[in-house]
Amino acid sequence: MPSTATRLFGFTESVIRGTTRLANQHGAINLAQGFPDFDPPEELLAALERATRGPHHQYAVTWGAPRFREALARKISRFTGLNIEADQHLVVTCGSTEAMMVAMMTACNPGDKVIVFSPFYENYAADAILSGAEPIYVALRPPDFAFDRDELARAFEQKPKAIVVCNPSNPTGKVFTREELLYILELAEKHDTFVITDEPYEHIVFAPHEHVYFSALPGAFERTITCNSLSKTYSITGWRLGYVQAAPAVIAQAKKVHDFLTVGAAAPLQEAAVAGLELPDRYYAGLHDLYAEKKEIFLGYLRELGLPFTEPQGAYYVMLDISSLGFANDTEASEWLIKEIGVAGVAGSSFFREPVNHLIRFHFAKSEGILRGAGERLLTLKNR
Repeated sequence: MPSTATRLFGFTESVIRGTTRLANQHGAINLAQGFPDFDPPEELLAALERATRGPHHQYAVTWGAPRFREALARKISRFTGLNIEADQHLVVTCGSTEAMMVAMMTACNPGDKVIVFSPFYENYAADAILSGAEPIYVALRPPDFAFDRDELARAFEQKPKAIVVCNPSNPTGKVFTREELLYILELAEKHDTFVITDEPYEHIVFAPHEHVYFSALPGAFERTITCNSLSKTYSITGWRLGYVQAAPAVIAQAKKVHDFLTVGAAAPLQEAAVAGLELPDRYYAGLHDLYAEKKEIFLGYLRELGLPFTEPQGAYYVMLDISSLGFANDTEASEWLIKEIGVAGVAGSSFFREPVNHLIRFHFAKSEGILRGAGERLLTLKNR
């Protein structure tokens, strides 16, 4: 029997999805895999019903149905201040997961280097390896998960082809400041590097922090490849609608990669999602308030529990320090919490290049009742 590709030996299957399977097996509350348990806006549900009865059941244009791309371009232009054109600047993908792979394969040749901040969403290193690129890891240091400027400058001196910036960050909840992003841009310009940004939590940012679109920074657009999705903003993670946004010369190449990866995203869902893209500003204000309330509910239980954690600046994740509970490592702790406490969180070591094994990542994109139920179960740890 022939051996499989050696590049696959460099990483494991998704720890997040594996944790979800274990949670389902034991009936635990799943605060591991970050998806909401509530419906999308009513406007989207009504549009989806209409789309199922319309002429949208065959292939759409490979890089995105025109009506969807036009609505997407208007929405992006509205929030970034950029003049985004549907035909020139966008490729619609099957979620931001595909968008990131498209971006990586568009930017990088085999043997190129890619800077990845650690901790990182688990796909980033895998995407680099599958693209034939070599990750260079730069630490984000708690409690605020800032990077050391000298360390980042040394990484850029290795002449990377790209750097990946998740903002707001999964798993840390960090929101990069304008000053941090401008420093990244300065180094990227100096070393002629692409900046691949992943921004699915753009509208989930907690005061006083603000989301800054990297592509909208002065002089940044031509070297920025933005990956994003509709999953988190509209609570439609199962629809798998994402996109790549970049300069026309980059998008022309990204279209080729996307075409041969997946051909295209689901046509009826693109048609229905236009209704979400056209929602007024009050929807996004309400989304912020919704997640700010959920954050306070869940973090209230963590404060009562008394274990250290880093309060998220954005997104809907929190890293809990379980080092005082006496487990050998975070994997053991995660499995015990699922089986004995009935709450699932992800072992933090799956996000770190460094030997960090005392953190569990939970998410709070759940209904109030589920969050309170999980919180009450976690409070039983006080008796451990």
